[in-house]
Amino acid sequence: MTRKGKSKTDWPAVAAVLVHEISHRDMHPSVMLRALADHQRGRRGQKPSRWALAFSGGADSLAMLLIFWAEGPGRWGRDFVVLHFDHRLRGRESTEDARFCEAVCRALGVTCVVGKWKDARKGASEAEAREARHAFFAREMKRRKLRLLFLAHQQDDIAETMLMRLARGSGAGGLAAPRPAQEVADGRVHLRPMLTLKKAAIETALRKAGALWREDASNRREEHFRNRVRRSVLPAWQKAAGRDAVAGAARARELLEEDEVALEAWVDRLGALRRGVLNVQALHGLPRAVVRRALHRWLLAVRPETDLSRQGFAVLLAAVEQGRATRFSLGRTDFAVIRRGSLALKRG
Repeated sequence: MTRKGKSKTDWPAVAAVLVHEISHRDMHPSVMLRALADHQRGRRGQKPSRWALAFSGGADSLAMLLIFWAEGPGRWGRDFVVLHFDHRLRGRESTEDARFCEAVCRALGVTCVVGKWKDARKGASEAEAREARHAFFAREMKRRKLRLLFLAHQQDDIAETMLMRLARGSGAGGLAAPRPAQEVADGRVHLRPMLTLKKAAIETALRKAGALWREDASNRREEHFRNRVRRSVLPAWQKAAGRDAVAGAARARELLEEDEVALEAWVDRLGALRRGVLNVQALHGLPRAVVRRALHRWLLAVRPETDLSRQGFAVLLAAVEQGRATRFSLGRTDFAVIRRGSLALKRG
């Protein structure tokens, strides 16, 4: 059912009730431990990181904001900034989403920063909208010297993402998303405390607390792949499984992340990549998963903009595994050259 949020709601009272239904104890333990540890730095005389909470106005991010606000005193405080991004793709509805977020934050006494997508265009893809949103997050966090960004992805998002990425043949790294904690290149950290909760449980708790939230009407249409998975594939999958397939996907995600971390650590310890040169001899006889990761790192180091096809990567991977002399084209002027047990980029 579509629920429209109204500014007349007594949001502090709603938050006080909500934490009796869902609290930090129900959230992802590693994320909450990290959050608490970060706050405790201040008690030790160190400067704790300031936080940002992404808030769309939907049920998931509303619940996260209310819980963080209600449990802040005595735990992590309320010195966080709420970030809302207006994609400007749904006309008046997008504007109302932003107003709703501002009204909730005003009632709670927290800072709300609203960004707008100036280059929004009709028919923009999910990927383009996500890129614009995260660019806003990055800019605002840098300007305000914020390091931790809390995102409200929940357990259903794990299952949806896994099904979508299976369709394109992702490996363990892709299937391990969304991660509870994700280090970003510029030093920021994305944290997802809600991954232990299902969407239905979050919405039920909000209703019991008397909360109203915003619904994105475009989620009811099947223009985007995620919507089709959410509305058609996921329910059928759950029914066919005859069990809690969403919880199973969440468990599989954790195991895949553990495997991914172990393989990446293996590659780190090899030290096969130095100054843009990959030591092919050091990889001889190792499992393909390790060699694949080492080769992928080499490509990112020497030619991050590469458009090498999956088939082309497979050919280069086989050459690395065999250690044979190779000159493989990576474009009009660049070549991957294996010679004397090393792989390097040659131009011209």
